[in-house]
Amino acid sequence: MKNLKIYSILFLLTFILSACSPSPLPTMIYPTPVDEAVVEVFAEITPFPTRRAYEPGELVEYIAQTGDTLPALATRFNTTESEIRKANPIIPDDATTMPPGMPMQIPIYYRPLWGTPFQIIPDAVFVNGPDAVSFEASAFIAQSGGWIHSYTAWAFSGTRTAGEIVDYVGLNYSISPKVQLALLEYLAGAFSQPELDPAAEKNILGLETNYWTGVYLQLSHASNLLNDSYYRWRNGELLEFELADGSLVRPDPWQNAASVALQHFFSQIMGVADFHRAIGPDGFSLTYQNLFGDPWDAEPHIPGSLSQPELLLPFTPDKVWAFTGGPHTGWGSLAPWAALDFAPPSTVTGCFPSSVPTTAVADGLVVRDGTGLLILDLDGDGDERTGWVVLYLHIANDGRVPLGTYVSAGDPLGFPSCEGGRSTGTHIHIARKYNGEWVEADGVVPFVLSGWRPLRGEAPYKGWLVKGPITVLASENPDGRSMIPIDLDQ
Repeated sequence: MKNLKIYSILFLLTFILSACSPSPLPTMIYPTPVDEAVVEVFAEITPFPTRRAYEPGELVEYIAQTGDTLPALATRFNTTESEIRKANPIIPDDATTMPPGMPMQIPIYYRPLWGTPFQIIPDAVFVNGPDAVSFEASAFIAQSGGWIHSYTAWAFSGTRTAGEIVDYVGLNYSISPKVQLALLEYLAGAFSQPELDPAAEKNILGLETNYWTGVYLQLSHASNLLNDSYYRWRNGELLEFELADGSLVRPDPWQNAASVALQHFFSQIMGVADFHRAIGPDGFSLTYQNLFGDPWDAEPHIPGSLSQPELLLPFTPDKVWAFTGGPHTGWGSLAPWAALDFAPPSTVTGCFPSSVPTTAVADGLVVRDGTGLLILDLDGDGDERTGWVVLYLHIANDGRVPLGTYVSAGDPLGFPSCEGGRSTGTHIHIARKYNGEWVEADGVVPFVLSGWRPLRGEAPYKGWLVKGPITVLASENPDGRSMIPIDLDQ
């Protein structure tokens, strides 16, 4: 009881203190990585027992995991936020993310067909976050065997090595290169097979498609799907999926986002027997451990009570811009809905050169650029895998601030354009990451800009910006309802 009281005090203190895709290879600033060697094989993990059928509303023990939120926990355990709060009165009204490791009591309402409780890897090693900072894919591959050692292919406007490919995909989708390499080993013997069968390269990860072919595009397609599942579990939307035989799986409510993402991915490319093997202790989890060591040594990457620093709208307050895209994909085509779109004032539509600059939402360092792309690192450590980062897309190359520039909030960064992927009109696309994790625009840590809070609509790109009594409608064909008023007091 004494320990519980102490933990409750610490918990309260924690809360108190606490659709676009470029392709060319970007330039970036990174600290010197530390080489990492292949480690020994780990012992087999014993799977957890299956869950019993609980009585309606029965309180069950739960230990908060990194990134957990009350809305998602409520949907996963088939209960309500109010019931969780009643069972855990120490949770403040303004709680965002739960502190990892916090013991909770959750009223559960049983659903049949729950899947395995076995967790494959933790979330902290799934994202391209702090755990990946000391890892350098090319160096790891250079000291390893297998066909991947000498693999090259045409990717993003040049002939690239496997290390360059996984780094590029990892930066864009923010999925760890370790996860990509483990997938290549588990599904294609990248480190254990000396030769790559040319016939197998087309759909090397088992994703049957005539477009997303070869290592680079298969990894990109897989990352898009993995992110979709990861963030839909994170926000409580992915509650079930089907296996190849049509049987239904409902992920165990105690599961973590990375494990569910891998479960869902394997369900789409495998038969039932191979699926169950892949998600168990002798499957992908063991492959990852054999390559990179125990993933559970990684520190949680999302703290309790996560909050966004103050951010400004990405343009000067003396100009009227249009809100052209409500919450939608940060990168790729699926979840997470992390991004917002804004278009500069103009008398024409479509793609046109603009002389109205987009500006920095906060102080920060420009750590990566590419066609239409600019990454602003708000903690200034030079690594976009740590701390708060804001991604800008569709910034014209002509007039863009140089790589390595430190800017202050409100400073011009460049001009909106159609550069950097698919775009039907001149605009900018902005999204946030924290420690490598995309942060949904309309989540428990909303993408508030100069006091404007986004609300998601029923489909990507739909939604609103709200500030006090004023509501602005997101529209790709903006009229007066989509114009953000001038605010000279900003």
